[in-house]
Amino acid sequence: MSMAAGFRDSVEAMREGLVALRREIHRQPEIGLHLPRTQETVLKALAGLPLEVSTGTGLSSVTAVLRGGRPGPAVLLRGDMDGLPVTELSGLDYASQVDGAMHACGHDLHVAMLVGAARLLSAVRDELPGSVVFMFQPGEEGPGGAEPMIAEGLLEAAGTPLVGAYCLHVLSGWLPHGQFTTRHGTMLAAADSLHVTVRGAGGHGSAPQFARDPIPAACEMVLALQTFVTRSIDVFDPAVITVGTFHAGTVENVIPAEATFSATLRSFSPQTRERVRTGVQDVVSNIAAAHGLTADAVYVPGYPVTVNDGGEADFAAATVAEVFGADRFAWMAHPEAGAEDMSYVLERVPGAYLNLGACPPEHDPLTAPLNHAPEARYDDSLVPDGAVLLAELAWRRLQRG
Repeated sequence: MSMAAGFRDSVEAMREGLVALRREIHRQPEIGLHLPRTQETVLKALAGLPLEVSTGTGLSSVTAVLRGGRPGPAVLLRGDMDGLPVTELSGLDYASQVDGAMHACGHDLHVAMLVGAARLLSAVRDELPGSVVFMFQPGEEGPGGAEPMIAEGLLEAAGTPLVGAYCLHVLSGWLPHGQFTTRHGTMLAAADSLHVTVRGAGGHGSAPQFARDPIPAACEMVLALQTFVTRSIDVFDPAVITVGTFHAGTVENVIPAEATFSATLRSFSPQTRERVRTGVQDVVSNIAAAHGLTADAVYVPGYPVTVNDGGEADFAAATVAEVFGADRFAWMAHPEAGAEDMSYVLERVPGAYLNLGACPPEHDPLTAPLNHAPEARYDDSLVPDGAVLLAELAWRRLQRG
């Protein structure tokens, strides 16, 4: 049984309000785990709905439970709420009013979509066979809000088992306007960090034989990490290592005592993630020893691999095709090398993570500024479509029991 036609009719009456909500949030972005203004906006947007609403204690999260009129399991819908430390250059008349902060990744659209889904499902509450948990999450861009929400009881909020979890992420480029995508299995990479300090002995630049120069060894490590990827990691289960910072020295004629660099480590399976974790530390320590130096290689785990359940990915794809038409869906050939903390939810609950092409129709998605860019733009006329899809996924999944 589908509610798609009813949802699509109902959402039209909400369109103007949902777009206005998105733009209100866009003007006042907040960063990290503590988003008091955004949380207040969400609570106001949910006011009057038949929801059991709770807020986080260690973060500005909102968890809202809709209990259906008929017994059944529960599903979870996620929308992240945080912005980025980016100065907006979009030129929009509703651009960020907060210096150095911007909704450059489209999370403002996600919030509006999830509010829309809550309103649509609340209107059919009596017919709903189970519960829906609406997860409004801070900190997706870091340090991560899903894990603390889970620790505070998110997955038990409905009091009944979660049988499905879904979320939607907009893209400002790459995808054609209005196209939904997903894939089976790995959807996004794990993202970890490596922080290296190479320690030697300082000295005069004219007499390196009396010092222990950490810079050449650190440079060798940077290059060796790339060789490690190409010679130790399966090309069909890949990894990406990018050194993003490198710092050493104060002046050209002084050999410093230390050199530091840091890297992001991306992998697409737990097995390769572990191989990278041990391998990068071996590379660093062995090169340091060969030069008579010492090195600290601190590996910091980040978000794990985001993995879609195969059956739930098929279910989501079929739902998109039936609700919006087959031309609005395409399977992804490869995972994305970005990372997501929806991964923590999908480790525990079968579900699917989808993308939606939200590049404004007057722009070419192949050349448009991508997510996180200060010039990034998103077409908020697609907010109602996102709300309908989330609501329909929850409705259909609960009908299956």
